[in-house]
Amino acid sequence: MSDHINHERRRLLGGAAMTVAGARLGVFGAAVQRMTSAAVQRPVEGELASLGNATEWLNSPPLTAAGLRGKVVLINFWTYTCINWLRTLPYTRAWAEKYKNQGLVVIGVHTPEFAFERNVENVRRAATDLGVDYAIAVDNDHAIWRAFRNQYWPALYLVDAQGQMRHRHFGEGDYEQSEMMIQRLLTNAGVLGISNELVSVDARGAEAAADWGSLKSPENYLGYERTENFASPGGAVLDKRRVYATPARLGLNHWALSGDWTVKKQSTVLHKPDGRIDCRFHARDLHLVMGPAAPGTSVRFRVLIDGEPPGAAHGIDVDDQGNGLVREQRLYQLIRQPPPIADRQFGIEFLDSGVEAFAFTFG
Repeated sequence: MSDHINHERRRLLGGAAMTVAGARLGVFGAAVQRMTSAAVQRPVEGELASLGNATEWLNSPPLTAAGLRGKVVLINFWTYTCINWLRTLPYTRAWAEKYKNQGLVVIGVHTPEFAFERNVENVRRAATDLGVDYAIAVDNDHAIWRAFRNQYWPALYLVDAQGQMRHRHFGEGDYEQSEMMIQRLLTNAGVLGISNELVSVDARGAEAAADWGSLKSPENYLGYERTENFASPGGAVLDKRRVYATPARLGLNHWALSGDWTVKKQSTVLHKPDGRIDCRFHARDLHLVMGPAAPGTSVRFRVLIDGEPPGAAHGIDVDDQGNGLVREQRLYQLIRQPPPIADRQFGIEFLDSGVEAFAFTFG
């Protein structure tokens, strides 16, 4: 992966948006977003030529810079567990469908963050589940990422029919500006009948826009390489099994383990049933990137909020009693609470061993 963004800069901007190498970029990165989303004009032959370095192609035969000449090209960098990308997906999907017969080629460059996202079958499954039917360049070696000098998930680049970069946008938002640029580039390419009407999306589940006004919890990782605010007494023992406990009280945006866990570089792994993760958060939505540590297994879990079943505050991956099942490595939406939004204590109890947890994200 490319170098991590300076930690102090990330802290000041708010960890949910400016996180890592590459950064998952959301509203906390608004200052950077405004600075970089303006239209630009520069040659992109090298960047588009780098499509030849894709590890594999899904939904399409390999695409080349020469073969794309004469087309307007939208390059979208993504990784399938990124909540910021998931919330942009309804727009990218709608643009791909609306303009596919008018000369727009959408290419999703899947550049992994976590090791399991390098598994092409995981990417294929996620693309099917999420309705990503446009071309996907699998970028497991980060070759395309480096050629574009990209740093963010999600990132959008628009290239005109002459192969010139005309627009780029990092993070969520500014969908109208991006679509108007698509329309302009298609018109400039000689496509007739381009409507000025903009797409309307009905985003649901994890794809729904965040409740930015009430969001006070940044993304946090559960592996020791990038975690913050770990609160179990005695701290973490790196890469070794240890029995952890949750303190009597957690501060806002702090988290803790209880049970028999190993804290690893990218994740935390549970060895015995009845382990638990707690965190105190302030957001409408809470998600957890997790999966079974052993392929083909599953792990039962139960979610609590302030010590009680979530009821109406349950996310799409649990029922109102908080029950859920981890079957694959992905982002799980565990909480979507109705207003008013306040500081809440979240707990997830795993009834089986063998879960691997990677990151909390919020919305």
